[in-house]
Amino acid sequence: MTLDDILASLFPEGRHVTNDHGLLVGSGSLQSGSRAIVVGVADRTAIGVDEAIRLSRYVLSAMQQVDGPILVLVDSDSQRMSKRDELLGLNEFLAHLAKCLIYADMQGRHTVGLLYGHTAAGAFIATALATRTLVALPGAEPEVMDLPSMSRVTKLSIEVLEQKAKSTPVFAPGLENLAQTGAVLATWDENISLADQLEGLLADAQNSRGDQRDHLGQIRKGRPKAADIAERVHDLALRSQ
Repeated sequence: MTLDDILASLFPEGRHVTNDHGLLVGSGSLQSGSRAIVVGVADRTAIGVDEAIRLSRYVLSAMQQVDGPILVLVDSDSQRMSKRDELLGLNEFLAHLAKCLIYADMQGRHTVGLLYGHTAAGAFIATALATRTLVALPGAEPEVMDLPSMSRVTKLSIEVLEQKAKSTPVFAPGLENLAQTGAVLATWDENISLADQLEGLLADAQNSRGDQRDHLGQIRKGRPKAADIAERVHDLALRSQ
């Protein structure tokens, strides 16, 4: 599906979303009658300090005008690999963008990430992975880190990492592996109304107990110890209060 097809299927009641040099900002009418904030990255655009601060600013300002959930559409490159961006503190700008999305969720705005293309590394973490619920369309290509980069960091050979990736999803890029770890809730059917699927997701979220990624990672056997560890951390946090 093209971006225009995706937006038309998500918001048949109408939308106003602009693509400004690869950055998506705007809003769309939901079938429930409310309006969703739309923000994101298109055309496999890399996210540098300029893009990160613009998206952050839009999230915070749009929250003052639109009451509905926040939909984050993602088809990006990784973070921008430039000396300028690194010297200006790109990691802090990406962290700020992630914090803005997390803040929105803490304020009761359900944040939904929709992967419809490629995404990687810091750009992936600061956008899609910073949302409360992450879904994808068939053909999406997410990767926290590709195997050649992982090899340089871990000093393990590509062959060793390829073997580990067969049995341990956290070592492997790709939509199926991220779904197995619980990071991706579901892959939507592009032949069915995306508006209906979005409304169903938002309705189910109202009855859920919050972040379910640890539980999903456990039952899908991608992170078998995740839910147990999360529960222990939660218990320790309660005891320290």
